[in-house]
Amino acid sequence: MSSPLALSLESARRLAVRCQLLAGPRPGNDLDGLRQVLRTLRCLQLDPVNVIARSHLLVLWSRVGDFDQADLDTLQWHERWLFEYWAHAASIVLAEDYPIHHVMMRGYPAGRSGYGQRIHGWLEANDRLRRHVLDRLREQGPLPIGGFDDLADVPWESSGWTNGRNVERMLDFLWTQGQIMVAGRAGRKRHWDLTERWLGGSAQLAPLTPEEAVTLAAEHALRALGVARAADIERHFVRDRYPGLAEVLAGLERAGRVLPAEVEGGAERWYVHRDVLGLLESDWEPRTTLLSPFDNLICDRARTERLWGFAFRTEMYVPKDKRLYGHYIMPILHGDRLAGRLVPRLDRRRGVLEIEGLFPEPGTVADRETARAVGGAVAELAAFAGAREISYGDKVAAAWRSV
Repeated sequence: MSSPLALSLESARRLAVRCQLLAGPRPGNDLDGLRQVLRTLRCLQLDPVNVIARSHLLVLWSRVGDFDQADLDTLQWHERWLFEYWAHAASIVLAEDYPIHHVMMRGYPAGRSGYGQRIHGWLEANDRLRRHVLDRLREQGPLPIGGFDDLADVPWESSGWTNGRNVERMLDFLWTQGQIMVAGRAGRKRHWDLTERWLGGSAQLAPLTPEEAVTLAAEHALRALGVARAADIERHFVRDRYPGLAEVLAGLERAGRVLPAEVEGGAERWYVHRDVLGLLESDWEPRTTLLSPFDNLICDRARTERLWGFAFRTEMYVPKDKRLYGHYIMPILHGDRLAGRLVPRLDRRRGVLEIEGLFPEPGTVADRETARAVGGAVAELAAFAGAREISYGDKVAAAWRSV
């Protein structure tokens, strides 16, 4: 075993930012550039919040700048190079990674007790509905939820919004099992089709053993993270689907594909993938941009606090009088630092991007150069969102009022 690679906090942060394509020359904002970003990140979280734009669009914008959203539709709906599935949350993932996700599909629902047993029992009791959905798709797909009849013999019961939504529950379960796929969207309404027809050859790729899938997923996650502990890998890409990760990492270390590392400020064992080592020696070319609250760089709150000292939580579901910053918070990435928080709101009717708050982090040097860089990022966000004007509220730090 090799001696651990010693990394300062600055080096660790810079490696993480580079591996997320948030420093250095931007990838192109065309189809090839989007492919580069997606192959690096491996997943884009889907979230319905649309204060400025949907999260997956903001994640791409932070890396490539303004882009034609029709190009993402081309990759997903026309080339079928992407598909929707459950990664670290409901996500857009790569068709070439289908074998990794198929391990979850063929094992769902896991367990024969608790919630897993409940799903097993409900599916068995509603085999007539299951066959109806699959037959209808085979004959007429793709179809929206309204294309199916509720033939459930046993209703789905819950204390929440899913109560009695039998067709919707069946579609979700068949989707998680990989029998059907999202084949299009009309607004937020999904259209469904059979996986074998929608993904074609991608769905016929050779299956992986669980160990092979964990190995591939761990390498993808580590290359995207730059530097990570085992717990960070567990929470990234295919969150909580890394059985035997310790043994997999040990094998990758023996093979020389990952190196152990120590990061300033603690004695934890970190890892760096061999493929990204060259980035530690490359010239540092910082950028300033704004991040979705669900951006891949910061989606693991514990790792974000460890590397950046940035305690972050969304406040969308916090009562207004208890919010520290505001409803929708976008962290500000300035070089290798998370330098502050922006609270924007888009008034689509008036075409105005309203900045309700702008808060530098403690220790951030809020000088004129930083203010100009942040102001430039805000202007880029406004252009991407289609705003014709930017207005600043009274919760902008005095040092940054010049933005």
